[in-house]
Amino acid sequence: MSLLDIKNLSVEFQTAHGMFRAVDGVNFNVDKGQILSIVGESGSGKSVSMLALMGLLPWTAKVTADVMTFDGIDLLSISKKERRKIIGKDISMIFQEPMTSLNPCFTVGYQIMEVMKEHLGGTKKELEKRAVELLGMVGIPAPESRLKAYPHQMSGGMNQRVMIAMMIACKPRLLIADEPTTALDVTIQAQILELLVELQKKQDMALVLITHDMGVVAETAERVVVQYAGQQVEKQEVKGLFNHPGHPYTHALLNALPERATDKHLPSIPGVVPGQLDRPKGCLFSPRCEFATDLCHATPPTTTNGVLCHYPLQDGVPTGHPGGQQSKVAGGNG
Repeated sequence: MSLLDIKNLSVEFQTAHGMFRAVDGVNFNVDKGQILSIVGESGSGKSVSMLALMGLLPWTAKVTADVMTFDGIDLLSISKKERRKIIGKDISMIFQEPMTSLNPCFTVGYQIMEVMKEHLGGTKKELEKRAVELLGMVGIPAPESRLKAYPHQMSGGMNQRVMIAMMIACKPRLLIADEPTTALDVTIQAQILELLVELQKKQDMALVLITHDMGVVAETAERVVVQYAGQQVEKQEVKGLFNHPGHPYTHALLNALPERATDKHLPSIPGVVPGQLDRPKGCLFSPRCEFATDLCHATPPTTTNGVLCHYPLQDGVPTGHPGGQQSKVAGGNG
């Protein structure tokens, strides 16, 4: 049995223009000790999917799913009190921006110890000792003195390390990292990713890494879920995804990697992710896809072999496409 199992997850928000479906039919599972990456542009519903799992969405959100279980526990049916015993202890989440996630009014030591006090208990002396150990584990120098520091007295990289220390304090079985390096300098990003993978292996925890950086996916993940406009468009093992992408959107993301550029100009995907008021009638990617036909514009596709597309790619060629072999993927606009 998978540690985390999600089937047909959807999230809707009440807006001035009616209900907006930000997540639409997402399916994936994560096994113990496994690294899963969720990729896609901003607006793809990556963070919302995981916030729904954590129970951290506002009251305006309506969350539905056929299955949402953690270690066999139905997260949709348990009470808020029962959920609080799991969230923060067995399931933890590192957020994108550490400066808005940490409370500026309390020292970092107090905030780390508060997590442990809530879920594990212990004396103040025991909690302080464990907090010092955690800060040392995440590479913060002179951890004893840092316990009394406030977030504004530390750099962005240090605050992100504090966030990681907080989230691993109770030795979670599942850690969700929501673009954990977005707000950091390039030189610090690699250190944080290396630290996360090292901790994941050391504590044998499952890791869900949310990112839009395909390079990060290649270096860290075992399996990948690709989301677009709230929908899951592809799900594959990492090696298969990079060697044989099945969806034109995935292919375009990979072509946009600088190391894959074969011309002076880096390929890009035209247009933007559709919002609430400009969603196409058929395939949501059709306005940006060079292979879109009348069928794509009029009819939503169904998932075949993990790919949500009318004409899944096979070795760069959209199968069953009216254009046949001449529709070979070119550039990065597929």
